[in-house]
Amino acid sequence: MPEISNPASTPAGTAPPQTGLHGWLERRFHLHERGTNVRTEVIAGITTFLTMAYIIFVNPQILGQAGMDGGAVFVATCLAAAISTLIMALWANYPIALAPGMGLNAFFTFTVVLTYQYSWQEALGCVLASGVLFVLLSLLKVREAIINAFPRPLKMATSAGIGLFLGIIALQSGGLVVQHPATLVTLGDLSSTPVVLMIVAFIAITVLNHRRVLGGTLIGIIGISIIGLPLGLTQFHGLVSMPPSLAPTWLALDLSRAVELSFWVVVFTMLFVDLFDTAGTLIGVSHRAGLLDSQGNLPGMKRALLADSSATVVGAMLGTSNTGSYVESAAGTAVGGRTGLVGVVVALCFLAALFLSPLASMIPQYATAAALLYVACVMARGLTEMNWDDTTEYVPGVICALAMPLTYSIAAGIGLGIISYVGIKLASGRFKDVSWTLCALALAFMVFFAVN
Repeated sequence: MPEISNPASTPAGTAPPQTGLHGWLERRFHLHERGTNVRTEVIAGITTFLTMAYIIFVNPQILGQAGMDGGAVFVATCLAAAISTLIMALWANYPIALAPGMGLNAFFTFTVVLTYQYSWQEALGCVLASGVLFVLLSLLKVREAIINAFPRPLKMATSAGIGLFLGIIALQSGGLVVQHPATLVTLGDLSSTPVVLMIVAFIAITVLNHRRVLGGTLIGIIGISIIGLPLGLTQFHGLVSMPPSLAPTWLALDLSRAVELSFWVVVFTMLFVDLFDTAGTLIGVSHRAGLLDSQGNLPGMKRALLADSSATVVGAMLGTSNTGSYVESAAGTAVGGRTGLVGVVVALCFLAALFLSPLASMIPQYATAAALLYVACVMARGLTEMNWDDTTEYVPGVICALAMPLTYSIAAGIGLGIISYVGIKLASGRFKDVSWTLCALALAFMVFFAVN
């Protein structure tokens, strides 16, 4: 793969060592050429891990609500993150870390399993199918055509809508929002101790991240869990132990519903979100790291996409929802990480985390709800990037974003967004803004909504 040279940031002094471990690392990751060194890469790897380690506590709780074994999901989360990050590090040589993604894990549980009434094994089959399609798209170089078929407002609205979807889940699981027979939802009991702790944790996580405290989200989760110990809201089971068994989820996927239309709607939704999240994260993090070429392109993009798409296949076999690139990787590049050695360090940290299952099992729901709510707020920023001067642009985007939390379905939000975008654009005479691909998708979603 072509490498990016950045002479301006190359440390002055003698040439990098060419013998021993340092020499091997230099030849393998081209550290000197990218203006970095082993110490910087290790620090960057630890930094990235600490900013995304919350997923090992949050993912088992979300997928556990789908009926999956929490211990097995914990192991699958750690292994999927470690294996996929290593693939990105060794194959593409980029400082991008991967793990099961927020948003699609909620879609997996609350839409596919609890709404569409799929078993979690059948939902894992959808994850596998979306991963295989992503690999094929990366190999066939049709990714650009698919991305270009979707208008920018719907891309931004999808990200924001997933944030709002996570937000309603967080508010419900934290007790801030409860069911009501007349209005569907209403304010929960704010005098409840778990609700108070959830609010305190959310404020703490937000402030810590605002002040750029390393691992702020993780600190907030663990800190509020410790506060719950004397209150009887948290049960201490120890800190370390041998990892739980992966057997309950290993190769447990089921493809028997692949003949149904709803199966492919789920697969398309997973693929759509995964595809745009990956492209945005890869370009965004690489831009901050100074790894883009003079035309703003990412050298070796095909390898990076293949690494990312194969991660979802690996995750499905292990027993977790879609695995993808994490924007938190930017925390590592901010402290100087430039190569795949960052990913090697992140992967080793996730493997070490396998022995922290007792700590993961003690994290209460109000603590993870606070983290979810913070992630929801961050993702909702996508709404600000739409064109608010053009009603034919922002109206479909708002519908897309609003529909996700209100229907409890990312797929429904995307479908209603596409249908409204095509309908509004065509009715307004803006035919050039609508591709035949988008029209076909709008028609397909109309058929899906009509028969379901």
